[in-house]
Amino acid sequence: MLYDMTPDVLAEADEAAGRAAKAAGVVVRELDSLDQLGAAVTLFDEVWVPEDGSSSIRLDLLRALTKAGNYASGAYDAATGQLLGACVGFFGRPAQAELHSHVAGVRPAGRGRAVGFALKVHQRAWCLRHGATTIAWTYDPLIRRNAYFNLVKLGARPVEYLRNFYGAMDDLINAGTETDRMLVHWDLQSGLAAEASAGRGRAASFAAERERGAAVALSAGPGGWPAAPPSVPPAVPSAARMLLVGVPPDVESLRVSDPAAAAAWRGALRDVLMPLVAGGWRVSGFDRDGWYVVSTEGTHDEADRG
Repeated sequence: MLYDMTPDVLAEADEAAGRAAKAAGVVVRELDSLDQLGAAVTLFDEVWVPEDGSSSIRLDLLRALTKAGNYASGAYDAATGQLLGACVGFFGRPAQAELHSHVAGVRPAGRGRAVGFALKVHQRAWCLRHGATTIAWTYDPLIRRNAYFNLVKLGARPVEYLRNFYGAMDDLINAGTETDRMLVHWDLQSGLAAEASAGRGRAASFAAERERGAAVALSAGPGGWPAAPPSVPPAVPSAARMLLVGVPPDVESLRVSDPAAAAAWRGALRDVLMPLVAGGWRVSGFDRDGWYVVSTEGTHDEADRG
């Protein structure tokens, strides 16, 4: 089912994409030729570094996806023309009007410039012009910077906690850890998405939520290991309507320096967050210092929906 997009919505999305690309110093455009798609495959392999020498995504599959009308884009440095980042997504069931964003990566030379943000805002504008109103993707809920980017910078919202979703992976980033993922939906027509795409994403505040009565459900204990109150969950106190669920500062470094602690964080976050999300609690925000805000109440951003 396709939805009619008003000119104002489309114009807002296009303008936001243009501003984001300019701020990042890139030109974002669709990829279609074999050379362009091959360059994207090379970029993904440089980012993920598959250990067995295979590719992160096959060129022939990528070619077929784009021929079928799916999304593939690249962010090129405006000054040098170098490909700095790429993003690939494919459509879900037609009735859902949804694109699943499968992979997005940025080379080290493009990091710290908001290239990833420019790619996602371009993807939003492209989807709206092609009849999709939602973009879905997964991310590792333990990686703080990814949670902040997805929930604050973009305004996406978690809908499902997926245990060991991809199974064992042999790339440099995911090797040696179970691949738990958070599935998020980005409501492209919402006021929250529009504000975030314009660079006005809003972070939650741990201090403010504590003042409102939020309880801490997971935090760092002695030695940086996770410490969860024994009653949370499944026996969440009946009076608790908002919880704060913490994640470590840098779990990727922790996987190298202390694999046992990193594995403990994986299990602790899964034990706390998965039943909450499955039980109807909603992740309504994320604090810059690494706290998920999980609530039984309406999210703070509902009033901002367009």
